Amino acid sequence: MTAPDPTAMPAPHAPDLAVLGALALELTAGAAIARTTLPQGDAGALAGLIARDLADFEADAARLQLVTVGAHYDPVELLRPGWPLHRELDDLAARAPGGGHDGEGHGRIIAFGSHDGRLPGALTPSPDYDGGTFRLLPFLLSGDADTIARVGDAFENGLLERGMAGAETALQAQTAFGLRIEHARYLTVHDLAAMTAMQYDHAGLAPLWPLLETALLEPGGEAWLDAVPEPLLRYADGEARIALFSPRAWHARYAPEAPCDSDECRDRLERRFQQFQARLRQFAAVLGAHGVAVNFVDCQDAERARDALA
Repeated sequence: MTAPDPTAMPAPHAPDLAVLGALALELTAGAAIARTTLPQGDAGALAGLIARDLADFEADAARLQLVTVGAHYDPVELLRPGWPLHRELDDLAARAPGGGHDGEGHGRIIAFGSHDGRLPGALTPSPDYDGGTFRLLPFLLSGDADTIARVGDAFENGLLERGMAGAETALQAQTAFGLRIEHARYLTVHDLAAMTAMQYDHAGLAPLWPLLETALLEPGGEAWLDAVPEPLLRYADGEARIALFSPRAWHARYAPEAPCDSDECRDRLERRFQQFQARLRQFAAVLGAHGVAVNFVDCQDAERARDALA
């Protein structure tokens, strides 16, 4: 599978005039995660180092407002239609007091940390996805359109290859979160999508990616998965519709060979049907983890299955 080309992707459905990215923390396999959130003071200290790193990569980034949070997340929590985690950062920052610059041409830094163990708004990482070794600390840069365009282009063209976090930043994250970090680097959300596409390819989920990519980058668009032996899916109107075939309809679509006349043949077909249902549940679970609404549609007629999803 070919990874998406960030330069060819549609503009993400995201907060206006913003660059969306994350500090990616690659953890040592098997190492414990002491905490997923930081109190305000630690969140602010880490944000200051992130701002310095981003300005070192592209000087104009220092002119933009940086908004981040003292918490780390699984990739599926960032890769969701409408980029809700980044949008929440943007919405919370809009309500924060103060202007967008410090008076010396530098954008302000806003870092949200926990108070009494709780983060503001909808920023709390989900415990359902806290066991992975690839964790992401999201950030958002906002400001005037020209600066955003320059910084965005620079980040898309080089951040993945050359955006290693500074040693002080990595050490601060490791100490504050109680992690064992092997690598720390910066990504845009497009970089993250491209990496996820390759990971899903290796995991046997490549057929599902075009639907998920459409949901992420063109939420109002449409995409089909109509390729036997995979489940039949359609993404449209902000949801994924999955054909739930009856045994007879499944047989007509996926096993149209001559009728079975032995127990061995019938058992083999039953195993194939059970495997198909497991694949269907797997696809539904992946879509749901990415925040895509899933709707199962009963299909009793294989020839009209596409019509049922339309």
